[in-house]
Amino acid sequence: MPDPDDLIAKALAEAGLSTELPGGGTDDPLARAFAAAGLTVPEPEPTTEDQVEEALADLAARRPAVVTERVATDDGTVPVPRWPAGTATGVGSMPGTDPREAAAIVAGEVPGMPALPELPARGAGADMIGRTAALLVDIPVELKAARWTVASRPGADRRRAVDLLRGDMDAFDEACDPVQPGFVKIAATGPWTLAAAVELTSGHRVLTDRGAVREFAESLTEGLRQHVAEVAARTGAAVVVQLDEPGLPAVLAGTLPTPSKLGTVAAVPEPEAQELLRGVIGALTKLGSPVVVHCCADRPPLALLRDTGATALGIDATLPSLTGPSAQVTALDAVGEVWDAGMPLLLGLVPNKDPRRPVTSRRLADTAFELAGRLGFARERLAELAVPTPACGLAGADPTWARQALKLAREIGEGFVDPPDTDEA
Repeated sequence: MPDPDDLIAKALAEAGLSTELPGGGTDDPLARAFAAAGLTVPEPEPTTEDQVEEALADLAARRPAVVTERVATDDGTVPVPRWPAGTATGVGSMPGTDPREAAAIVAGEVPGMPALPELPARGAGADMIGRTAALLVDIPVELKAARWTVASRPGADRRRAVDLLRGDMDAFDEACDPVQPGFVKIAATGPWTLAAAVELTSGHRVLTDRGAVREFAESLTEGLRQHVAEVAARTGAAVVVQLDEPGLPAVLAGTLPTPSKLGTVAAVPEPEAQELLRGVIGALTKLGSPVVVHCCADRPPLALLRDTGATALGIDATLPSLTGPSAQVTALDAVGEVWDAGMPLLLGLVPNKDPRRPVTSRRLADTAFELAGRLGFARERLAELAVPTPACGLAGADPTWARQALKLAREIGEGFVDPPDTDEA
């Protein structure tokens, strides 16, 4: 077979071009021919796997190479910053699909502690589980039959989740720049709700394999450590981490169905649940980040969560078990014990959907004043012990109400600093 270089040189000579082939250092005759014609060899189209690796590498490059832990004090504790009295914030999720619009609303309405918006209306990868999956280290997941499942390697579903989170962070960074908040809040699915929602390749929940649960918790912890470091570097703010555990009551009660729907997954003992949470929270507080465990389910396990090392807990304060004549002694006592320990509550006070009637921050604050009064706490203490929020996420609200809900939360927080002597008539 003739030497390819000779054939290319002959063709160039016939075309009146130099037969000195540039790119003599390469063994690729085609590349040398393109170079001789003053052209460049076109890059091959990237494969889906290439794109995934590129997205993951880009996200990793944005993260600080070193996550700095704070030095513990003599008693072994790591001090974490406390937000100012009267601070308000959001729970996390917002309506719509535009991250810049959502970030601008959050930063504008609750500038004391804006929360990185989540926009689940964008679909897979923007949902609570998929978003947290983008943070996992060395555990890829994918969607199968609308269920998040452990995968053998990163695929298109993970790439989408990573891309969405990256875009959200860019938008949040821009929105926070003129505000320069002292605190920002990020949210991720907590380890128990995550283990209950994601399936192994066998089709069973991760929750059914205690070894897998520990691996997920470790992966989540490392991903959150890196996420905290990046958000702190971008915003210059103290980063509050919210672990969302709406599934924890079902995990503890053993009411989650098996794949066959004929049985339920065995309940997780409370000491085991508490120990796992304590490990995740401890790693984050060593960075100096306050950690909030949020559970908007009815009857959240406050006694268990109180002793996990969390800085604060988040609940829906408008639940029947906590308000009005339906309030239950055990639920009220659990809140009182949290406040007795000096632990703040992110108190869901604002409806997460438009109530279609006039509401004021003053009237909404009465729910908190009533709660404090029932438990024997002066309403003046709410500025330190309560951070007003919407009752839960705002993903199902219309955009106008989402903005109004955050504004009302901010006004309630301001009212806690100088509360009225009596309730509104």
